[in-house]
Amino acid sequence: MNGPSVPVDSHPVNPPAPGTWEELVTAALLGTDRRTPPGCEPGREAPVALLDAAAVETVRRRAGLRPTRAARRPRPAPADPRPALPAAAARRLAMLLADRPGAAGGGRRGTAPDLMELLPQWLATANDRGYAPPPQSLPTLLDAARGRTDLRPAALAFAGPRAVWLARLNPDWRFALRATPGGGASLPHLDDAAEVQQLWQEGLFAERVALLSAIRAREPGAARELLTTTWVTERAEDRLMFLDSLRTGLAPEDEPFLEQALADRSRNVRATAAELLSALPGSALAARMAARAGACVALDHTRTTPTISVEAPHQCDADMERDGVVANAPAGRGERSWWFGQLVEATPLSTWAGRLGGRTPGELVALPVTDDWQGELHAAWCRAAVRQRDAEWARALLGSPSAPEAGGPGAVSLAERAKLLGQLGPAERGEWVAGFIATHGLSEAFQLLGVCAVPWAPPLGRAVVDALNIARDAGSYPWSFSGVMGLAERCLDPAEASRLDGLLAVPDEPEDASPGAGGYWAEAFQRLVTTLRLRAAMIEELEVISPAGV
Repeated sequence: MNGPSVPVDSHPVNPPAPGTWEELVTAALLGTDRRTPPGCEPGREAPVALLDAAAVETVRRRAGLRPTRAARRPRPAPADPRPALPAAAARRLAMLLADRPGAAGGGRRGTAPDLMELLPQWLATANDRGYAPPPQSLPTLLDAARGRTDLRPAALAFAGPRAVWLARLNPDWRFALRATPGGGASLPHLDDAAEVQQLWQEGLFAERVALLSAIRAREPGAARELLTTTWVTERAEDRLMFLDSLRTGLAPEDEPFLEQALADRSRNVRATAAELLSALPGSALAARMAARAGACVALDHTRTTPTISVEAPHQCDADMERDGVVANAPAGRGERSWWFGQLVEATPLSTWAGRLGGRTPGELVALPVTDDWQGELHAAWCRAAVRQRDAEWARALLGSPSAPEAGGPGAVSLAERAKLLGQLGPAERGEWVAGFIATHGLSEAFQLLGVCAVPWAPPLGRAVVDALNIARDAGSYPWSFSGVMGLAERCLDPAEASRLDGLLAVPDEPEDASPGAGGYWAEAFQRLVTTLRLRAAMIEELEVISPAGV
């Protein structure tokens, strides 16, 4: 069409005043009675005017958007060289991931297995077999690990390098970056001194931790030397994390550096250095602690039976504090017993044979102790046995599982006994707990069962099933054993399923039994048998060799 040309104005008509949208939002939040919208008259029509103005401003804002360049496509996910899952195992994984806690509602669980509780064991077995996950299962797997921190190590190991790749695309999975050394960043070749030094000087903290850990695992001395180059300039919280990496490959060669760290300005760094030195039986700190503790403990031969006498320290001097002794006792704890316990805990356990007449750990634990100091002395020996990973002392402090006292001669709590059991081999651990259950029942054994190797050894599995059967026949309150029953579902050897068939019927209830207890017990044993057979099928599916995968 021909006609007079219309000049084009490069500026929009009636441009919005700066801050208009923010003012409209404020008026909407406060209400038009308290804040009149911009460009509107106060009164009954103000709410309508506010909505009209907001609609106009919304259109204006959208119309003012300029198209942007398309985002760069992400690089392809890294290859996973592991063999693919067998088809049946892949279907099983999808089934386990589709289950959600609480799907069956509250109240009784029925006889159906809790599939989500079987996922950790499935992941552990798949990782042992070295399988790679089906790519389509990774988002659901990461979602499951996001909701359960206990799943994360096994889930990320199974997901492999693609977990980090996906975590960079979805902030909901950022835990995979935190759990991966260096946030998934590639480390330089450890033989390239220039690149190692550059990353150590300029890298992010997570990258530096990953670098130090990698070098420590390969060449402990080189990692220590690298740490010394920047030690004095590091932040206190960073020094603590770097120092913790020395636990790997801890050796006498680390002692000079750790002795220097005892004078650090950070109390936490000093405490960690002292703990590491006390784990070196030949260190100067261990000798100093042994001298202090030895001065507090002696053998009294004036009594009919040789007795250990204790004279706790009367003060905590500066040298003791430098060596890691915390001066201020917790609330409700006596200062002298607090200091004494720390000295004994940091003393090499080999000290006591020479100090107390060449006796074995079992003989020393059996000796009486004067003035009610036995609990404090034995508790400190327990902590020392765990710190120094001494199986002989752990065995002595645990005592016989059939001893009348459930606490044993040395341990002071179930938690302490569980830690001591961790120093024994899997077979001995299971045998000890089986003996404990046979004597004391299941009510005291729940924490101890948690440290036993899975699947439970046959003696332990039989002891748990026999104890549950006894509780059922006695008409015991069934819900009090639900925790043990849940552990049995996950930890009992699947081969034990056939032994449980006789427990599936509803038993006759004694007169004093809890109402409905028989039905609950039958239901619980049915669920146990079903779960064991499902676990057996899971293991069999993962044993199948299927290079082609799904």
